[in-house]
Amino acid sequence: MTLNLNLTKSAAKQIKQLGDFEKAPYFRVSVDGGGCSGFQYKFDFDTEKRNNDIEISAFGVKILVDDISQGFLHDAELDYVEELLGSFFKVNNPNATASCGCGTSFSI
Repeated sequence: MTLNLNLTKSAAKQIKQLGDFEKAPYFRVSVDGGGCSGFQYKFDFDTEKRNNDIEISAFGVKILVDDISQGFLHDAELDYVEELLGSFFKVNNPNATASCGCGTSFSI
């Protein structure tokens, strides 16, 4: 399967700013078991690409997704949202059948 994870300009801008501070060339998006709905998104910076990673380049940033997380993130969009209560990365995921109020937990 070819991963189709879309990145907004807002997310790319924030990743670039944070990546310059972190001194890491990659932004890793993954899905872990847990959270109040069964799965949760995880965002990290990384200095190395692993053998099972898919690399996505957009707007001058490089995103890594491991092989297990790929199926959960197909056709999803990574955005960066700034709201009155704070700012955060948000995944708009058409594969999720439910999500909780925290915004980082979902179920399939």
